[in-house]
Amino acid sequence: MDHLKRRIGLGLLTAYGVGVMVGAGIYVLVGAVAAEAGVWSPLAFLLSGLVAAPTALSYCELSTRMPEAGGEAVYVGRGFNSVAAANFVGLAIVVAGIISSAAVLRGGVGYLLQVVDMPEMLALVVVGGFLVALAMFGSLESLVFAAICTVIELGGLGLVIWAGFSAPPVPEILSPPQIPWVAVGAGALLAFFAFLGFEDLVNMAEEVRDPNRNMPRAILLSLVITTIIYCIVAYAALRALPVSQLIGNESPLTAVWTAGMGGEGRFFSSIAVFAALNGVLAQIVMASRMLYGLGKTTPALSVFHVANARTGTPLLATALVGGLAILSSLFLPLATLAEVTSFILLAVFLLVNMALIAHKRRSDTTGFRVPVLVPWIGLGLSAAALALYIATNL
Repeated sequence: MDHLKRRIGLGLLTAYGVGVMVGAGIYVLVGAVAAEAGVWSPLAFLLSGLVAAPTALSYCELSTRMPEAGGEAVYVGRGFNSVAAANFVGLAIVVAGIISSAAVLRGGVGYLLQVVDMPEMLALVVVGGFLVALAMFGSLESLVFAAICTVIELGGLGLVIWAGFSAPPVPEILSPPQIPWVAVGAGALLAFFAFLGFEDLVNMAEEVRDPNRNMPRAILLSLVITTIIYCIVAYAALRALPVSQLIGNESPLTAVWTAGMGGEGRFFSSIAVFAALNGVLAQIVMASRMLYGLGKTTPALSVFHVANARTGTPLLATALVGGLAILSSLFLPLATLAEVTSFILLAVFLLVNMALIAHKRRSDTTGFRVPVLVPWIGLGLSAAALALYIATNL
């Protein structure tokens, strides 16, 4: 049987993490978060980053304890000594990856249609099909393409910041209301979708050189970099445009560019497309590796534990994940996709933190370690976020 190949270093791994997080969130969610938190959206993004931080640290330790494809499924399965728990978490991650891919694909096509005149459904199929084919071609090639997209999308965010600070400030940003903490909390829950991506890195563990050293560094670098970027971009957007013009806007950052620099915004929309390409590709790669990892221990899924001898990629798993992502993008709205993804992964984060607590009670490790208080904090924050989600959606 052919196996995954270790060809990925710290630079590409960090670029992958930053790319999937940035591509999944800030380009498509600014308007949706503004609908909840208003001018306090930057605070909502900051809170989301803080909620994610303890769990990210838990992932850092677990990734050095068990550097295997299958990530969360392996952690939870061994933590609770339960194959059923491992399969449940693994399949939940696959579903979240599929839904997340669909959400970002919809957001990216929203930008694409401002540049190219074509039917939306056709655009979803064509763009999605291209990304599935690229993911099947090879993991190193996929991550090189993702790194190029990351450079482009970060350049685009730099342009947004420039445009946002060049535009005359709107009255709302100059005289903000008192902080509506419930609304900010609801916005933070939605913004949490923008931080999904650091957990994807652990599923690349069998393709990373020196994972005990590179995995924790890449996870933490990705989270810190994106948190800073999100807060600055959200502020720039709200400085340039009133909340009413961001709400419901399918290409909010193009509107910011137009407000600050003038013109139709087609140039910026073309940049935003690369962010979506990056986010979709990264999620497809992640979810397919999870299926590959599950196939190692679950006979019913063993058909997915096969990597192509030439490309080193799990072809069947990639085709299934990509196909379902395209189908989901055709029929489900962006906000619904983002909320469902956040809910699933918050539940997974809760279980992952519990698993690390169990691992720490049974054994120590010589790799990356965090104080036992860290997974307890991650557990509490994940539970609180889940409770808020349930309260706001009943």
